[in-house]
Amino acid sequence: MGLETICVGTYEDVSVEGKASLETGEFFFRGAFSLRIPLNEIQSVEAQRGELLLRWPQGSARFTIGKNAEQWALKIRYPRGRLEKLGVKPGMRIAVLGIGDATFLDELRARTGEFSEGRAKRQSDIVFLAVETKEGLSRIAKAAASIQSAGAVWTVYPKGQKHITQSDVMSAGKAAGLVDTKVVGFSGTHSALKWVIPVAKR
Repeated sequence: MGLETICVGTYEDVSVEGKASLETGEFFFRGAFSLRIPLNEIQSVEAQRGELLLRWPQGSARFTIGKNAEQWALKIRYPRGRLEKLGVKPGMRIAVLGIGDATFLDELRARTGEFSEGRAKRQSDIVFLAVETKEGLSRIAKAAASIQSAGAVWTVYPKGQKHITQSDVMSAGKAAGLVDTKVVGFSGTHSALKWVIPVAKR
């Protein structure tokens, strides 16, 4: 989804300025108070005069999003699934290396039936590679060697960390001879960056 804005959030009669963000499956607000609301728990969402109104079992809150409030409301009502953003389709040969997100693994099983864990098979369509430290970036080249010519490697790395940044991931992928094409929110804590083999080398 990738939406974020600075706004005023009001929850339990307390109003503060903070950052609202819409990530895969979750709405976040970070300010003097913080909220993390799974989208599947939101019971109602409305956009009224620039305000986004959310209700969920634990309470309700409103956010002064402005002219884009309706856009936020639509994305919350009709969220695009994580696997759609990642390009996963039934029948694809998928490999997962080092990702322990149980919800993601369940989503994959429901979509593809089975996939390889811990080792990428040759001619994979997509390899999902967890990279938690700079040292792990050296694994990108090996993962890329396992994909078919039009396949992809998704590097899944922590958001907002200093020990490994998006710039680090970008540099490592390019050093491996790959081209970056897309960045998406993988979860509330991680981003995913897509790598493909340059057309001239396929």
